[in-house]
This record gives sequence, structure tokens and C-alpha cells, in this order.
Amino acid sequence: MRYEKSCGAVCVRKENGSRFVLMVRHIAGGHWAFPKGHVEGDECEPQTALREVLEETGVHILLLPGFRFVTSYSPTKGTMKKVVYFAARPLDGEPTPQPGEIEEAKYFEVNHAMSLLTHVTDRQLLEQALSFMDETGKSEHSY
Repeated sequence: MRYEKSCGAVCVRKENGSRFVLMVRHIAGGHWAFPKGHVEGDECEPQTALREVLEETGVHILLLPGFRFVTSYSPTKGTMKKVVYFAARPLDGEPTPQPGEIEEAKYFEVNHAMSLLTHVTDRQLLEQALSFMDETGKSEHSY
């Protein structure tokens, strides 16, 4: 069995009283998801999440302490993948997709984002990240 590990983030910004979620549409498969990617070298999980979100979307983010969501799945026979997600907010501008890997990188209003997500686990992740932000007051800040 081969094991892989990726890290990413659910990045939420508030605009005009609504919340918007940063999502990417992959060239391979064409599905909408949250930015994530493989751990490289001696990176820790937060370093990987920060780097991957920046690479895939061009957006610098701030990870919000206290939220960590882990999921596992088998992308191919003989491979098990663990993905760790963090909650985050953006520190700068509009997303730009990573050439060759990401078809689109955009912010979507929360309800629209939920309808675009292909995987049930991603919808659960979004729900939990939003609940975390609500409970900790982190969604009250303007992003």
C-alpha cells in the first residue's frame, strides 16, 4: 500500500454581509474543491496548506488556529491518501488559477459553493469550517 498526504484550506471572506468561499476547479476531472496539495520535504501541515493555496490560487491566507479536518480516501488502487484541511481567511486580492493544474479559482457565496462541491466529505468540511468560524467569532471579521 502506498500512502500520500496533502494539506489545504477552506478560505472564507466576508463581503457586504455575505460569506464567500475560495474554490478551485481542477483541469483533471473538472470538479470543484478546496485548494490542497502534497506535502513536500520536511514541511509541516500548515506550511503545506499555505504554500498550496498560494500556488493554486495566488492568494495569501491566514490560517485560523483551532480547526483541523482530516479525511482519507483511495484515489487509485493500492494508494491511500490522507488530506488535512485548515480554516483560513484571505490576506489579499482576487484568485488566479495555477496554469496546467487549475482551470478556475474563484470565490463563491456559501450556498452556491455548497451546491458546486462534488464530494459529501467536502460539504461536511465546509459546514464544520463555517460552524467553527461562527462559534469562535472568526467570521465576524471583514476579510
